[in-house]
Amino acid sequence: MAGQAANADMVLGIGDDCAILRIPPASDLLVTTDLCVEDVHFRRAWHPARSIGHRCLTRGLSDIAAMGGEPVACFLSLGLPPDLSRKWLTGFLQGLIKLAREFKVPLAGGDTSAAPKITADIVVVGKVPSGQALLRSGARPGDGIFVTGALGGSAATLQRLYNGEKLRASAGDRHFYPVPRLEIGRRLREKKLANAAIDLSDGLSVDLRHICEESGVTSLVEAGALPIAAHAGLHHALHGGEDYELLFTAPKGTPMPSSIAGVPVTRIGEILRRSARKPSTTGIVQLRDAAGQEQPLQPAGWEHFRKI
Repeated sequence: MAGQAANADMVLGIGDDCAILRIPPASDLLVTTDLCVEDVHFRRAWHPARSIGHRCLTRGLSDIAAMGGEPVACFLSLGLPPDLSRKWLTGFLQGLIKLAREFKVPLAGGDTSAAPKITADIVVVGKVPSGQALLRSGARPGDGIFVTGALGGSAATLQRLYNGEKLRASAGDRHFYPVPRLEIGRRLREKKLANAAIDLSDGLSVDLRHICEESGVTSLVEAGALPIAAHAGLHHALHGGEDYELLFTAPKGTPMPSSIAGVPVTRIGEILRRSARKPSTTGIVQLRDAAGQEQPLQPAGWEHFRKI
């Protein structure tokens, strides 16, 4: 694509049978893929084409951010209905490429095919120094639990759309134009501030559970500590997906800054030993309310276009 972003890791992009990437020595290769399907992940009546393209790439970039990596290239495969307008496709590509330029991740290839509904598969390749990727399995008892930014904003906007509101897709609304936290993920790795991380794509109640399961621990979340986005409620913050903030853990005593790359960082709880909590699946994540009462936080992450 003319004018696409370039970086030193891409030897050859679009124009041949394969792209050629050169990953530096002593680096591990990161590869992630995400599928976006019309009427499952977006609706044309609600989401402008530019927003859909932006959101599509954000999904992959956010995974790279959660590993503390740097993006190298992206690949896009599109399934398109025969009656789809060229204007829509142009808008979609403009949204995706604008974000790609911002983070210097070239569109290095892909494919197109006919499909009954719009289907976009994004693959993002990244890199991280060997052995330094942030994993879900690194949390230990005594660690603090932290999140970046505010939670629940995307789900709150989606609920407003369900309620029949006609919303303009503004650049400041993280539902329409989420921001992948690549710089934060990189600093968490470089400064050794985090020992486990995940991006909040499915909701806190689900994603924190993934860390606990992979690390063999349990956790306690303080409801009153959650940074809740404007126009959102506690339910959105706990279960709303697609905020694409980072959820991470840090060893006790880690000097955690109040913000990283200009984004607030908030401590929301603590990692505990598995034996200190109920051994059953329902007790992996506990929520403590303002009155000091604890109860299991059941996983109820965001399901696309499920009314709430």
